[in-house]
Amino acid sequence: MADGSWSPTPSLKSQVSEAEWRMRVDLAALYRLVALHGWDDMVYTHISARVPGPEEHFLINPYGIFFEEMTASSLVKIDMEGNIVQDTPYKVNAAGFTIHSAIHGAREDVKFVMHLHTDQGIAVSAQKEGLLPLSQTALAILPELAYHDYEGIALDLDERERLVADLGNNAAMLLRNHGTLAVGLDAGDCWRTMFILERACKIQVMALTAGRDGVLIAPEEAQDTVARQMAARGPLRLEGGQSAYELIWPGCLRRLHRQLPGFDA
Repeated sequence: MADGSWSPTPSLKSQVSEAEWRMRVDLAALYRLVALHGWDDMVYTHISARVPGPEEHFLINPYGIFFEEMTASSLVKIDMEGNIVQDTPYKVNAAGFTIHSAIHGAREDVKFVMHLHTDQGIAVSAQKEGLLPLSQTALAILPELAYHDYEGIALDLDERERLVADLGNNAAMLLRNHGTLAVGLDAGDCWRTMFILERACKIQVMALTAGRDGVLIAPEEAQDTVARQMAARGPLRLEGGQSAYELIWPGCLRRLHRQLPGFDA
């Protein structure tokens, strides 16, 4: 349907806990936001969320559903071995399982993981110097940015150990020759991190049209200042002490209800 309200499965709202349903709605919203910003790659790339509770389950996209079509009920629940633990007509992407199971299995603090293949993200991931300190946007993400070298399509489960080691305790990563990745303690945190990383990459691609010698690198003192300012806020904190989930996420949901409704079905 034109309003994005199509749902491939009946509502699961009455069949899951309130906490899981809220996470499903937030995760479906992240998929829709990616589509709304033109960052999707048809059925490729993935966003996941760890299901609340003692079981090590996480939610991921049903393979074959476009991001603009994603709903809370269509998301697929799997365990850390990749087994589907709910009734669904869909499968999950093998590469998505490799990347997301690695991070969810190693980072207890991470509730959401987002991986994208945007033009600007791939372009910067393929540049030898990586993300440069060209803008305030880049300076805001550089202190928490990691890198992972390209090893091919992520089908080798052995890569998980190296990916997790490279990510460390950081919130963002450039997957060399591949794309971008962000993690968060909630949907708002994950979205904010990815939004900043993607925007910094876009700005860099635009700035480098002047050539490497034609751009102005931010002074080292200013880089250090911004790093201290970001660290002083603490995890998830924005101006005024509010979290991204409190300050940014409600507006994201309002935008979706206006422009791409149906994600909460």
